[in-house]
Amino acid sequence: MSDVTSLIDIHLAGLAEALLPYRQVATRLGRWGAELAWTLGHGGRLLIAGNGGSAAEAQHLAAELVGKLRDDRTPLSAIALTAETSSLTAISNDFGFEEVFARQVRAHGRPGDILLLLSTSGRSGNLLAAARAGRDVGLRCWACTGPAPNPLAEACAEVLAVPAADPQVVQELHLVTAHLLCGYVDQTLPGVLGLAGAVDAVAGAVDVPAGAVGAAAGASTAPAVTDSLPVVDVRGGVR
Repeated sequence: MSDVTSLIDIHLAGLAEALLPYRQVATRLGRWGAELAWTLGHGGRLLIAGNGGSAAEAQHLAAELVGKLRDDRTPLSAIALTAETSSLTAISNDFGFEEVFARQVRAHGRPGDILLLLSTSGRSGNLLAAARAGRDVGLRCWACTGPAPNPLAEACAEVLAVPAADPQVVQELHLVTAHLLCGYVDQTLPGVLGLAGAVDAVAGAVDVPAGAVGAAAGASTAPAVTDSLPVVDVRGGVR
């Protein structure tokens, strides 16, 4: 067997070995996708950050949400904090690299938004600072990491920890995670937007107090997975 063939087999064997354990931890993505669809569908925002290859993953995920995964649908607000090079260099120069994402989180994040942090090691100081900033601002903080326990997993409310020792395999399964998360968002979004449209129609036809509209939007017609989400006033956005 040639060295080239050996390298292919070794890499694919590591990926194959990680697939079944990944399948078990990836079950949370249906709930994450529904929660993300509910947030973005009512005017909220997703902030995403990572270093190196994970920075590319962050931009990939943002592109799928602002653009589309498969079928056309309404564009959704997702910002990859790695993509604004002037901000990255200015913050790094003026405040230090550890603050490069945290300062952007404080600038762009609003209570009820979601912050997703990507790291193969779960030990990057700038992502830990971003998680702290996210909690301070009132964001829901999620992480995609390599094997847990790790500091980033402990700093975030929820984590999908890929059970693979090879950082390359972890990154490859983070890309699978991004595609699945977008798929679940697309699956849930029509129902979310339909509810918002129905409440808007009621509000436009009848002089209904804004608080009543918000209560209707948060009533039992919402998906069960959104019980913990902020109350939504469709005319006023996410509170």
